[in-house]
Amino acid sequence: MTSPLTSPWIVVPTFNERQNIARLIPDLFALPIENLHVLIVDDNSPDGTADEVRRLQQGNSRLHLSVQPKKAGLGRAYVHGFGYILERGATAIVQMDADFSHSPQDVPRLLEELHNHDVVIGSRYVSGISVINWPLRRLLLSTGANLYARIVTGLPYKDITGGFRAWRASALSAIHLHTIKADGYGFQVVMAYRAWRQKLRFKEVPIIFTERREGQSKMSKAIMWEAFWLVWKLRLFG
Repeated sequence: MTSPLTSPWIVVPTFNERQNIARLIPDLFALPIENLHVLIVDDNSPDGTADEVRRLQQGNSRLHLSVQPKKAGLGRAYVHGFGYILERGATAIVQMDADFSHSPQDVPRLLEELHNHDVVIGSRYVSGISVINWPLRRLLLSTGANLYARIVTGLPYKDITGGFRAWRASALSAIHLHTIKADGYGFQVVMAYRAWRQKLRFKEVPIIFTERREGQSKMSKAIMWEAFWLVWKLRLFG
């Protein structure tokens, strides 16, 4: 059987992450992962994020950049990015944030679990609460949203709203990405729900989530309301 790690890719969506991306990309390519490719999907950032990636692309053929023609949101960025890398033969895919809330050092652990699983969740809550520098309000919002989504959808995993995951290419192909209309963490819930309904093999591994050091959070009331109603759509219509 072919190893799922033959062609590993990391997909990182960005919007106004110039400072973070300048540090993140070298850290990713310093990881002990053979034949690693990294795709940055930039949501038309006005701060020059794409220009910074282009600078780092010089002499590095495994760093890829795709710039959206206009700001389209997290969900659209991921759908586009996953399609891009599947067309190029990716066998294992890690999705992660650009702001160091997801540690590059955890990427090899997530990929390693793909030898025996289809979907690996980097979980903030599988071993208690592993979050650093969040205010109490944000922590309560996140844990409450996870509990609410789990109760409504029936998903049995501890962290279904987080965006640090590893996928086999076959798992991504099975969930019909282009039909997902959600954005924000609602997009993460839909992906997990569809994979679970497909009876794919899940694994949650503990991570430590650290609040961003540079830039601003992209969370908004619109994203929260979208997710609030979205889980009921999943419950009622699948």
